[in-house]
Amino acid sequence: MAAFDPAELRRRKERVRQQARLARRGQQQKDVLSRLICQRLATLPEYQAARTVLFYVSMPDEVGTHESLIAAMEEAKRVLVPYCEENMLKLFPLSRMDELAEGTMRILEPRAELRRESGRQVEIGEVDLVVAPGVAFDREGGRIGHGKGYYDRLLADARSDTLLVGLAFECQMVPEVPTGPDDILLDRVVTEEEVYVGRRHVHKEKP
Repeated sequence: MAAFDPAELRRRKERVRQQARLARRGQQQKDVLSRLICQRLATLPEYQAARTVLFYVSMPDEVGTHESLIAAMEEAKRVLVPYCEENMLKLFPLSRMDELAEGTMRILEPRAELRRESGRQVEIGEVDLVVAPGVAFDREGGRIGHGKGYYDRLLADARSDTLLVGLAFECQMVPEVPTGPDDILLDRVVTEEEVYVGRRHVHKEKP
């Protein structure tokens, strides 16, 4: 077996990331497709049963989640959103969209003055279902983000029965996502065309 080469893995990921970003940037009708994708998400039995759901707050090029955030709160789910602190993702229970403001990487995050309030810190172990963003995905549940590793570090501590779901436009699907020892695979990847069933695990091989 060839020795694990972190530098080569980073190069391979960056090639896939650049291709998927270009494809996503050129995707037409993002709002329409986002609604279709989120409708598919909402029909998953695990989503319907989930009481606590972690959503990413979408950026313009991503599958839009704002409408789903509002709908989930209206359904009386406990809705969590992430924010970045000291190179880690923290989780915040969201009650209203106006609790968000522009933060790290120009992503909407919980307003700083709200984060320290009592009951506003939630651990990943309390989450029943995670809706994760990404730049590229494959049919096995492989995922490439922006290269900072925020979600991989967070999801490494998720419960084994927490469903990990990626949302993507079909144009973001690639034949194979390069993965390493610290990469987390997803249980599902939902696109406008399909719900792909992934093979979630943390790779155990050591370099």
